[in-house]
Amino acid sequence: MIDEPHGVHDFVYDPRNADILVSINGELKHRDQATVSVFESGYMLGDGVWEGMRVHNGGVAFLPEHMKRLYAGAKTIDMDIGLTPDEMAQRLFDCLTAQNMTEGVHIRLMVTRGIKKTPYQGPRFTITAPTVVIIPEYKSPVPEVIEAGVSLFTVHIRRTGPAEQDQKLNSHSKLNCILACIQADKAGADEALMLDPDGFVATCNSTHFFIVRDGEVWTSPPDYCLGGITRGNIIRVCRENGIPVHEKRFSLFDVYSADEAFITGTFAGATPVREVDGRTIAHKNGPVTQRLSKLYKALVETNLTPIT
Repeated sequence: MIDEPHGVHDFVYDPRNADILVSINGELKHRDQATVSVFESGYMLGDGVWEGMRVHNGGVAFLPEHMKRLYAGAKTIDMDIGLTPDEMAQRLFDCLTAQNMTEGVHIRLMVTRGIKKTPYQGPRFTITAPTVVIIPEYKSPVPEVIEAGVSLFTVHIRRTGPAEQDQKLNSHSKLNCILACIQADKAGADEALMLDPDGFVATCNSTHFFIVRDGEVWTSPPDYCLGGITRGNIIRVCRENGIPVHEKRFSLFDVYSADEAFITGTFAGATPVREVDGRTIAHKNGPVTQRLSKLYKALVETNLTPIT
């Protein structure tokens, strides 16, 4: 049974995904046989870091930026991946080349600490090298979702600061985001809008949030959100094309009365927001959102690392 698409991460059904090969520590396995131990740190504790990437026109978009974030995250949790970034990239390329995957592919690259000798959180109880899993799938955003725009619901789950769990860390431990996602789902929305500890807008549960007011693009400061690759590139194209952009604190008052709003992510790029908490955004997929989407797509074309 295929779920009816309703959110930004829903994708067009592709029968080729039934037979994809998954790379587990460099070994390619059919998705039905792609397994890890129940003693694996990622499964047991959410102990690891990951990246989501896109394959387009024979290349991986913004690969250096993704590798930089992955290895910064690994260093933060004191995990030696055991591969250089170039070696990791080659393992990724090998997985794609073996399946002739060159277009319309989304990759989930996961690195977890490894297998435990017993169920306990301490890293010293890990007895193997880290587990590296690469899952490539044919995924394209559902056009109807992009056209309709998404709805957001402001949840009570807050984004924490670095004293609790630094939101810059793209870790497997995403329970706060999952709880936010559940609350948004229960409210009938596509994505959760999350606030910072002081009640200002932070980000969404799996995407970044922008508003447009009087021709200016606003997004929250980076203190309470992941250092999003797409987020950073939207800010970049704004600056390179004379579009005023601000990383600043703002409240729901500013959101409800915004001219435009959109969310960003690796999978779908820039996606219009049609409503927040039942308030209709003035211009769904307005002129600034449309322009930024085009500029971002053009930037992707010039930032592809060829699959070799």
